[in-house]
Amino acid sequence: MSVFASLVERLADLLQPLFAASATAAAIILFTALVRLAVHPLSRAAARGQKAQARLAPQVAELRKKHGKNPERLQRAMLELYRKEKTSPVAGCLPSLLQLPAFFVLYHVFSSSRIGGEPNELLNHTLFAAPLGGRWHEALGDGGPLGGAGLVYLGLFALVTAVAVFNYRRTKRQMAQNPMPEGAPGMGAMVKFLPLLSFGTLVTVAVVPLAAALYIVTSTTWSAVERVLLYRDMPTAGALANPL
Repeated sequence: MSVFASLVERLADLLQPLFAASATAAAIILFTALVRLAVHPLSRAAARGQKAQARLAPQVAELRKKHGKNPERLQRAMLELYRKEKTSPVAGCLPSLLQLPAFFVLYHVFSSSRIGGEPNELLNHTLFAAPLGGRWHEALGDGGPLGGAGLVYLGLFALVTAVAVFNYRRTKRQMAQNPMPEGAPGMGAMVKFLPLLSFGTLVTVAVVPLAAALYIVTSTTWSAVERVLLYRDMPTAGALANPL
């Protein structure tokens, strides 16, 4: 954890001439971008895997129709299909999982009053008027939603909401183009719930330290842009059914 704190401090020193008192906040944003850049090759691989799954959707539907009454045989048949096509039903999960350690370390650093036996000086750093170790409820108690710290959170909430609405509309459109197979267990509830997951980021930003919120906001914004670029040629159900 002290190594991570030292990394953030070094990045903040480099950015100090440009961002002054908000240099540490800028360092966290830069650190997040570096993490996302490091896992980008995996994101590209995940995109290829999910495109392959979209192409396999008609075959999966046939397998469900053929083996729907025999779950074990259906599972074996689907695993064999994915193995043959060199893809996986969880192809898109790995990039997200690999980011979790960086997020949890950042969360822990800005939730700890001491690091390596010394006072945690990073907690004194700010983004404008908002302490990086502070939380939204503390900002509300210190000036209210329109106070200095409160306005920082309103800006973050506005950005997160914009990204969430964009992701919601895009997910709804993709699910309409690539409908879930009928008869799959729990798919009805999943279809209704999945697009709403984008708005869960609002709750997270409201309860974690501001430094961790910056990581989340930067990462989700990166993800939205990345997915537009990587999935722009995602095959749709209509294209699969009518290739001409």
